[in-house]
Amino acid sequence: MKNQPNLCTGFSPSLGQSRRSFLNQFGSGLGGLALASLMNPLGASNASAANALPDGLSHVAPKAKRVIFLFQSGGPSQIEMFDPKPRLHAEQGQELPDSIRQGQRLTGMSGNQASLPLVGSMAKFAQHGESGQWISELLPYTAKIADDICIIRSMYTEAINHGPGVTFMQTGSQFPGRPSIGSWLSYGLGAESENLPGFVVMTTKGQGGQPLVSRLWGSGFLPGKHDGVRLRPDKDAVLYLNSPDGVSRASRRRMLDSIQELHHMQLAKTSDPVVETRIAQYEMAFRMQASIPEVTDLSDEPEHIFEMYGPEAKTPGKFAANCLMARRLAERGVRFIQLYHPGWDQHGGLPSGIKKQCLATDQPAAALIKDLKARGMLDDTLVVWAGEFGRTNYCQGKFSGGDFGRDHHPLCYSIWMAGGGIKGGTSYGETDEYSYNVVNNGVHVHDFHATMMHTLGINHEQLTYKYQGRHFRLTDVHGHVIKDILA
Repeated sequence: MKNQPNLCTGFSPSLGQSRRSFLNQFGSGLGGLALASLMNPLGASNASAANALPDGLSHVAPKAKRVIFLFQSGGPSQIEMFDPKPRLHAEQGQELPDSIRQGQRLTGMSGNQASLPLVGSMAKFAQHGESGQWISELLPYTAKIADDICIIRSMYTEAINHGPGVTFMQTGSQFPGRPSIGSWLSYGLGAESENLPGFVVMTTKGQGGQPLVSRLWGSGFLPGKHDGVRLRPDKDAVLYLNSPDGVSRASRRRMLDSIQELHHMQLAKTSDPVVETRIAQYEMAFRMQASIPEVTDLSDEPEHIFEMYGPEAKTPGKFAANCLMARRLAERGVRFIQLYHPGWDQHGGLPSGIKKQCLATDQPAAALIKDLKARGMLDDTLVVWAGEFGRTNYCQGKFSGGDFGRDHHPLCYSIWMAGGGIKGGTSYGETDEYSYNVVNNGVHVHDFHATMMHTLGINHEQLTYKYQGRHFRLTDVHGHVIKDILA
């Protein structure tokens, strides 16, 4: 029996329908849903809010709604900031004991040294807050929020060099091409805001250090709409977003409407999900033409806020300004806000280099915690301060007494977390007397990711995406939630 032409009756018989016809009509239905979402975004938002996670993903009530990740690229020295080791001072200049090293791998930069002399911290430590957290003198502002943060001293990773290390921390894999943390969360939770992306990235301007490439905030094999959107400190805050001179907003709207008609015609024929993504992204970009100038305009911030974040808070692109911007983005519903601050790779000149880094980051990071807390947002905002690995307890090169450097060290390092379901005023994990190996409550990168997702109400084992015949996830086939640090 020959198929009858489809009439506008609201009903089309399925008897005798070909496979191609069925798929085309099914695709048209999806296109209609996409169009309805664009025509009534508020309704679509409410519907997605009612079912924020697919069945099986939400396993606890989420404590955090969003994440601000202050990534310190280069490998900050835990010995100078969070992990006091008096024994290193007592044995300064002596050789790293073989019983501590245990034949473990070193980088090519220090692995061929004839001597590995121990070097104690160049900074003094003291206990702070009611919790008595040990924090160095390099971080006087962080010391004031000691009761709000959880310091994890037993982080460890498998990567020993920057490229694999940063990639591992950002994507759960040392191999390039996997989706980043923010992309996974965008995929799993969707966006809170209709006018801003769910995942925004900022890098400190003019900082130098190890290169930070866009794949670190890319969506990998996830749909492209889950890519991180980089916010730049200039008049074109998002590249290619602004209309050319002479093109009005009404004219842009008419052009988009015409393009959408063509897209929907293509979608009806092909049911291509890439076309659906393109439709949504065009509309998001149009809305961002109004929302981005508003969120990046700091003129409505009172002077005491700039003073709290520090002297560079008014300088676009500086870490202080980015921390303030992160708070504004969080207020407006951005799900994952990623800040990158490079420059922590002190193979030499560590005493002066780390002082400079702490001067630029200590006050703004602490101010962000105070600001969120004052606005009642810290309880549902997870803030993370972390790098890709730590530094060695021995000097890289010859130790001259005053100036020295430290090599990469993946076997133990320190990070801190605050807000969003994390127990403040606590320290977790322990390293040996030399800050070389973890001896208690080790936290692997996969465990860190699993815990982060837990605070957002996600079972890390359930959030998967099938690609090339395999179900991938951020934590691969590993990871355990660190329940002792949960509030």
